[in-house]
Parts: sequence; structure tokens; C-alpha cells
Amino acid sequence: MGTEEALIRVERGRPDEAELAAVVAVLLALQAGARQTAGPAPAARLRWSRGPGAYTAPDSWR
Repeated sequence: MGTEEALIRVERGRPDEAELAAVVAVLLALQAGARQTAGPAPAARLRWSRGPGAYTAPDSWR
């Protein structure tokens, strides 16, 4: 590996190259999916009226 810093560290076990490749593929797919969905959050809709079926407490101002 040389003097490069390791990006992944195995805590237990001895995975072979295929297992490491599978883990890296999943992590890259998750990262790509997160990058696509990142962005500004959608604006929340204000609901001033809850409608006729909404519960109100007996001592509320309504």
C-alpha cells in the first residue's frame, strides 16, 4: 500500500478482495444516492385551518 492513508479499516476478521469490493461498492452507491437527494429542504406548508374534523380542547379559544 505504500505511504497512502487507508480509507477503510477492518476491525475484525479477514475479508477477501471480493468482500472488500462489495462493501466499497455499497458505500459508493450510498454516497452517490445521498449526493443526488441533497439540496434545500422543501418548504413546509402552513396550515392555518385544521378543518372541521380536527380536535380542539374544550377550553380552547375556538
